[in-house]
Amino acid sequence: MPTIQVLDSHVADLIAAGEVVERPASVAKELMENAIDAGASAITVEIAHGGMTFLRVTDDGSGIPAAEVKTAFLRHATSKLRTEYDLEAIGTLGFRGEALAAIAAVSRVEVLTRTADAELGTSLSLEGGVYGPVEEAGCPLGTTMVVRDLFFNTPARLKFMKKDAAEGAAVFATVQRLALSHPEVSVKFIRDGKQEMLTPGDGQLQSAIYAVLGRELALGFRSVKASGEAMTVSGFVSLPACCRGSRNWQFFFVNGRQVKSRLMMAALEEAYKNQKMVGRFPGCVLHLETKLNAVDVNVHPAKTEVKFGNERQVFSAVYHAVLSALESDHSHPKAALRNEVIPAFKAADTVTPNQTQMPLSLHKESPNCGKPEGVQSTPRPAAAPAPAPSAAVARVRDSAYESPKPAPSRPSAPAQPPHSFSYVRPIAPRPAVSTSTPKASPAQEIVHKIPAAVEKPSPAPQAVAPVQSAPAPAAQAPAAAVDTAPETPLVDSAPAWRLAGEVFHTYILVEQGDTVFLIDKHAAHERMNFDRMKAAGYDPMAQSLLSPVLCRLDPSARQVLLDHQALLEEFGFEVDELGQDLAVRQAPFDVAVEDIPATLEEIAQKLLTTGKADPDAARDELLHTMACKAAIKGGWKTSPQELERVAKAVMDGTVKYCPHGRPVAIELTRKELEKQFKRA
Repeated sequence: MPTIQVLDSHVADLIAAGEVVERPASVAKELMENAIDAGASAITVEIAHGGMTFLRVTDDGSGIPAAEVKTAFLRHATSKLRTEYDLEAIGTLGFRGEALAAIAAVSRVEVLTRTADAELGTSLSLEGGVYGPVEEAGCPLGTTMVVRDLFFNTPARLKFMKKDAAEGAAVFATVQRLALSHPEVSVKFIRDGKQEMLTPGDGQLQSAIYAVLGRELALGFRSVKASGEAMTVSGFVSLPACCRGSRNWQFFFVNGRQVKSRLMMAALEEAYKNQKMVGRFPGCVLHLETKLNAVDVNVHPAKTEVKFGNERQVFSAVYHAVLSALESDHSHPKAALRNEVIPAFKAADTVTPNQTQMPLSLHKESPNCGKPEGVQSTPRPAAAPAPAPSAAVARVRDSAYESPKPAPSRPSAPAQPPHSFSYVRPIAPRPAVSTSTPKASPAQEIVHKIPAAVEKPSPAPQAVAPVQSAPAPAAQAPAAAVDTAPETPLVDSAPAWRLAGEVFHTYILVEQGDTVFLIDKHAAHERMNFDRMKAAGYDPMAQSLLSPVLCRLDPSARQVLLDHQALLEEFGFEVDELGQDLAVRQAPFDVAVEDIPATLEEIAQKLLTTGKADPDAARDELLHTMACKAAIKGGWKTSPQELERVAKAVMDGTVKYCPHGRPVAIELTRKELEKQFKRA
């Protein structure tokens, strides 16, 4: 039976160091926090080889007295606490006295420091926690910490470190967060001899955001300021139209400490409810100031999590502060819609209580952070009598063959009685179509609201001729004989279909027998593009840009794109580094110039989640993105020939679902339609 014994002090120090020092970013965080606690107004962080071989933090703070330099590297030695009661109201970033001891135990450390009342400074070297001699040295006011060869004496930890580029990106992200937490401190970051960031340190949070996150993101932010008896919320949040594809741009600070808070994140996103696109996340830099005894920061070894005494109060403060900022911003569509559309909407439609509390937010296909999107210029009128059937048929005919007036990107639903609901099924595969694609399960069926203004086509002869009867080239066979390949054979007895038109510039109307199909032209065309690219290989028609497009991404996304430059070139992108930005010098012809930053951000997120685990899956995800960008968009005017081509792919069973699994069409039977008009 093994005996119980006390661990050797060196082994105990290595174990303790593992709780504080995980990677070079942890070292940078601890040293920068000590510098801020020392009253520094300027901090410089310099790394080489990702911080593994060299990391230096220089500050102009108060320095360390010569007599206390060796004491500072002992475990639980700190100048920030005296008694147990001090733990109830911690106002400093560091307080445990473990950082310097942990760093020194697993690296080679050099310290150079001088206080304001000393003529000469002090230098000290440590290797694996073993002290060298203390010597006098000339140096400026403040402290310089140099950490070399991290984990040189702990190979078990060293083998888990990532590439230098990844570790350097993590250090950069840590420096960015610290710079946003204290805008009054000028922060400079140098990597491998090249300066990558410098904040002015003028005390203005907006200046720090501009320097850290870039011009594009800063211009898409709006100010937040709210205060109460117990706490104050301040900072900036992004407009709903400028939301991003991940939560990497959410920064929360409590009393100047950067934290990860699910509570604050939930409050932020709740304020954006019904205002942002699905799958998009708001960005923010939010500072919460509260009483020191109302928050416990001693709940996590890395001090990245906190516990609030009154979580409900914190949630309410963040939620109402953000919501107030969004409602008071007149450049946002919601502010314009409140007085114009909502009164008519309430009078005309039957809605739930939740729907009357917050107006709809309209978005375009491509986000534009510089101006409001989708604002209706005139209020929608109240319910009007339905037009005669002949007028409805003419309207369908004109939408297919004429150039209608521009419509909002997301038109409001017409008025209808509360009973006008019907269950509509996604289009089912034809009996003769190959069963290689799995049939939709009942869980994939969708409930759609059927507009009461939909008219049944008049039995009278119309000017619109069936698509199949139109003259076709000699190489094109009649509809009953088209696509007779084994993978998608057709049954001769299948009823002929005809293109009836298009609504909202988004949905194609197809009539077949006693069934009407509504086809999402973007989703169907996206699937067609994906299948073509997957089968034949994606050979993009790339175009060189007259001037490079600059993209500001978070460090991890930026680095993963640089690591996959060869894969990006296959998809038509040519990118390189330009300071903190990525300069895009070539892009596929399918991607609009204004969509390049959002496309690269989407690609980066997919590579981060699937790139290393499954390269083939990552390639498919990139194909999804490129197929989507190359597809015709909802709201675009599309020629009748293109509509017919998309409708044909859906009606012959070639296309059933978009690459993301959504159905591309729904069907509405004649019986269901007649129920809406009380004819059944």
